[in-house]
Amino acid sequence: MASSNRYPDILHFINGIWVNSTERRSVINPFDESVIGEIPCADTTNLDSAVSAAKSGFLVWKATPPAKRYQIMMTAIKLIRERIEEFATVMTLDQGKPIAQSRLEVLRGCDIIEWDAGEGLRTYGRIIPSEPNMRHSVLRQPIGIVAAFSPWNFPMSSPARKIGGSLAAGCSLILKPPEETPAAAVLMAKAFADAGLPPGVLNLVFGDAAKISSYLIAEPAVRLITFTGSTAVGKKLAAQAGQYMKPVVMELGGHAPVIVCSDADPESAGSLSVLGKLRNAGQVCVAPTRFLVHNAIFEAFTNAFALKANDLKVGDGLNPENQMGPLANRRRMEAMESLAEDAVNKGARLICGGKRIGKTGYLFPMTALADVPSNARIMTEEPFGPIAIINRFHNLEEAIHTANSLPYGLAAYAFTKSAAVANRLALELEVGNLSINHFTASLAETPFGGVKDSGYGREGGIEGLMHYMITKNVSHLMQE
Repeated sequence: MASSNRYPDILHFINGIWVNSTERRSVINPFDESVIGEIPCADTTNLDSAVSAAKSGFLVWKATPPAKRYQIMMTAIKLIRERIEEFATVMTLDQGKPIAQSRLEVLRGCDIIEWDAGEGLRTYGRIIPSEPNMRHSVLRQPIGIVAAFSPWNFPMSSPARKIGGSLAAGCSLILKPPEETPAAAVLMAKAFADAGLPPGVLNLVFGDAAKISSYLIAEPAVRLITFTGSTAVGKKLAAQAGQYMKPVVMELGGHAPVIVCSDADPESAGSLSVLGKLRNAGQVCVAPTRFLVHNAIFEAFTNAFALKANDLKVGDGLNPENQMGPLANRRRMEAMESLAEDAVNKGARLICGGKRIGKTGYLFPMTALADVPSNARIMTEEPFGPIAIINRFHNLEEAIHTANSLPYGLAAYAFTKSAAVANRLALELEVGNLSINHFTASLAETPFGGVKDSGYGREGGIEGLMHYMITKNVSHLMQE
């Protein structure tokens, strides 16, 4: 097996112990298609052990004072920040993103956990005024064991949301990281263990996603399911959880519209849109995808987008000069070629890109399609890659209708100088996250999630932390 000395051994982490399995699968570097490591595939014994560990860990962690939880979480964050180069390197090796983006993701993940740790000190209840000798009090308590499933596109920041929320609330968790990009989760678990997190509070299991999810959802001790991934898989998991009356947090797919109004600067918006799209090679659930540009500035915007896109340096993410790395796997690259070809065959104009770069690795250029007809597959299928649709609109009503026409509702973006237009978009766009004149969809302190087929529940902010807690009402009639 080819291996990188910079890539860690991938093992399950159960009850504070690193555990192997007989069955293992290869981890592939998407830049050169080399095998850089292996993941173990959990069997029933591993899963039984993980649940047992999480039960014991929960009893310890929920009884740990919030200030002590905060201290341990902050110590882990300090260690992760000190180890940023190790984290960033392994993420670029197994996911492909440029090393600068990997470093930013590590820092973003730390910010998320840090914010949750602080908010865990403020999970206040309240006293409700009542009649004499009666006290109505509201308590916030940890929900219990959390089963968490994170995606391959953000190997650090997505698990950080689930770990941060769980630990800050006083829960234990079993995290199933992605098979394609497992290393960052292993390094996170090591940092928390080094910080003094009690055994069993954080557990990692790798392997067959369907097998692991079916087991954990059915397990009576598991009280919450949190999943980030595709809409199709999310619907299946939510349906399974519904059979056991278990709450879920679902952060699913998107097909984000970008409304570029006539008062926007087309050159600035076009150039900035490329930078918004290139993050993670477009493999982002909130990636700007459907650019709806007012007819008056359509050509100027399209030209600016193409000019910026053609200047991008695409290649090995470990080369700091490259602005975009490879796609994460072969199926994403093949999907990009298929979607672009289908759109062009149905009448779209190929502005730039459209074909694989080289014959080894999964490099694909920034691609723009203009005047894409409604019957092209990409108009309704989330591309999850570096392809932008640039279509025109003539009035705001038309743009809002088009933006809302799909079953997705995760993120939307807009460019306008008008406060009145911005307010209307905020009221009428059917999304969970709207960013105006920029492409940052979420921060640690803001709630993040979707509507419609993009899921429900929130991650981040006080709204996100509340999913990991139950609300208990206590009514006490005091007697002398």
